[in-house]
Amino acid sequence: QVRLVESGGGLVQPGGSLRLSCVASGSIFSVLHMNWFRQAPGKERELVARIISSGSTNYADSVKGRFTISRDNPNKTVYLQMNNLKTEDTAVYYCNTQSGGVNSWGQGTQVTVSS
Repeated sequence: QVRLVESGGGLVQPGGSLRLSCVASGSIFSVLHMNWFRQAPGKERELVARIISSGSTNYADSVKGRFTISRDNPNKTVYLQMNNLKTEDTAVYYCNTQSGGVNSWGQGTQVTVSS
């Protein structure tokens, strides 16, 4: 099973930026497809961004043009750069991957966008 540890959340004003990090251990990172999900209070968890092993990326429509997912294979880390943050981006953000049929999640990091 892959262990995932997120960091980088916090409180930011609308229009601000944050960069989330997720460090993985326990598997060959370079072959993993990595995802960032988020869950706002009272809402279902949703996929925000995905980067596959080749480096191709996909984004939810709500974050296209504002968020960028990237990966650093030697350091087993996936990033989520979030720019022009909006109040509706407030949520707990989770790193996720699947390996060997096992779905792995990090503990989550809180992002709060408020003035």
